[in-house]
Amino acid sequence: MPELSPPTVRVHASFVAAMSEFSAEGRGDPADASMIGGEIREFGCRWSAADGFAAYVDWLRSQALEDSPRPEGYVPSTTLWWVEDGEYLGRLAIRHRLTPHLRQVGGHIGYDVRPSARRRGHATAMLRAALPVARGLDIGSALVMCDVTNVASRRVIEANGGIFEDRCGDKLRFWVPTA
Repeated sequence: MPELSPPTVRVHASFVAAMSEFSAEGRGDPADASMIGGEIREFGCRWSAADGFAAYVDWLRSQALEDSPRPEGYVPSTTLWWVEDGEYLGRLAIRHRLTPHLRQVGGHIGYDVRPSARRRGHATAMLRAALPVARGLDIGSALVMCDVTNVASRRVIEANGGIFEDRCGDKLRFWVPTA
């Protein structure tokens, strides 16, 4: 049964394969503003080497700490991976607080399921499993967003109790109770 896991070197091979799947669908291109896109551009060339991947895992884990270095405007963020039997299926990031920018683009929680694992309920289960973690970070209701055109993601958010707030540009914004 899949479960949320802190980033771990144990899924190295399947993680690299998943990132290749994301890259094949255009993630990591200069126009891709997603977390995965940015990380493919910044770290992707180091992932194939065990020590490069281990350094990436350590960096991801450190981003949950308040005093870790991060770019201006970024907040602490807990990254969790969705893993089953040592296989990387997806990721989820919980931003510990909102900035004005995150209120417009990003929200508290973002998630991605690797292309070969989509349409199996992983995103719904992953978000459901993350809500108590968000609650533990004192997030009473999490802002979760999706593209206007992403019907599947909208269904994931609504299946987890998401209450539609509004449309902000090309994003739909929902508040999801964490309790």
